Amino acid sequence: MCIFNIVKIEDLIEKLEEEFDDVEQGVLNPEFNIKDIEGWGSMHVLVVIALIDSEYDVLLSGSDLTNTETISDLFEVVQKKMIK
Repeated sequence: MCIFNIVKIEDLIEKLEEEFDDVEQGVLNPEFNIKDIEGWGSMHVLVVIALIDSEYDVLLSGSDLTNTETISDLFEVVQKKMIK
């Protein structure tokens, strides 16, 4: 597995914006709290887990997302799991 799949956090942000129809392009940034996405709930968690798995071949747990606040936090978790 190549640890360079995520070159920049902006790549992850772009993928998240594409995944969530109710999020306008350009709204998300590294310090955005993902739980502030309107209607955030268990379905969003599953979408993020599936997105990270399919795009980066990284399996997140529910607790990974529970302990994650910002997109920057999510980015760090994904990067750490890619290295393992």
